[in-house]
Amino acid sequence: MKAFVISEIDEQLTCEVGDKSPTSADPNDVLVRVDYSSVNFKDAMVAAAPSRVRRVSSLVGGVDAAGTVVASHDENFAEGDRVAVHGGSLGVGRDGGFATEVYAPSRYLSKLPETLSTFDAMVIGTAGFTAMASVLALEDRGLALGEQVLVTGATGGVGSQAVTFLARKGYDPVASTGSPQSSEWLLERGATRVIARDEISDRLERVLGTERWDGAIDCVGGATLGQILRSLRYGASVAASGLVASAELDTTVYPFITRAVTLIGIDAVEATSAARVRVWRALGDIASVVDFTSFVDRVVSLYELPQALDDVRAGATRGRILVDVNAVAP
Repeated sequence: MKAFVISEIDEQLTCEVGDKSPTSADPNDVLVRVDYSSVNFKDAMVAAAPSRVRRVSSLVGGVDAAGTVVASHDENFAEGDRVAVHGGSLGVGRDGGFATEVYAPSRYLSKLPETLSTFDAMVIGTAGFTAMASVLALEDRGLALGEQVLVTGATGGVGSQAVTFLARKGYDPVASTGSPQSSEWLLERGATRVIARDEISDRLERVLGTERWDGAIDCVGGATLGQILRSLRYGASVAASGLVASAELDTTVYPFITRAVTLIGIDAVEATSAARVRVWRALGDIASVVDFTSFVDRVVSLYELPQALDDVRAGATRGRILVDVNAVAP
């Protein structure tokens, strides 16, 4: 098979396309023929040196993939099933989706709804899965139709899809971004308003800001998440999945004990089978009112991945970069 292999040996990093046999860590792994993968921020972290994310010295990159089951010993997945593959150690500690074939445990697989193609599934990818999981988490905690939801990091894969999902479901998404030139694009995605990062909260000299947001989806972390917490309305929640700004959180207990706000952590890596089914069903349900191609920044081949990874690492993308693993060298 063709694969994009990342290796760090004697502190020397190499990332190159080559021929590599698919490897299985367990005889019960399911073999999937890959149509598409996608480029995520985690992929960029794996393909860096030194990497705090990559767990082995050499592996095929790609934390997600979509394609068709080729061989399976699991009764829940049959040859010919169209699936999304993501989570666990895929592309981090074991070979991932930047290849024409991938082995994965069945717990990493999700059958795709009939309304979603494998192309759509990788436009969605881990990012869109995280975005929908965030929306569902806010709904579980009482978010009401028409309420105002802040989305930070709105030009990224998670943020841009969260904006659209919220809009299509009947909420009022406000997009926060450090890229003001993308305002029109975000409005086209469904944002009712676009604000700068420094407009999230006010009254910085006080422990709490004005109550502004009925809910929030944070893809940034760090100081941004701290500002969200101090500006949520009473009883509101923020679904947090990002740390591109920082993994540190500087806050106080005041938002939690005087405004009863909730900080919800969103994890797509070890999501349970039940959670995966629920999220992919919700994505299938919304497919009729979402043009997933509108999120695509570009489609690249395996050979073009180094530049794509650099762009994601630098924050120089808008939306999603898809990987056509079967495309020939340019």
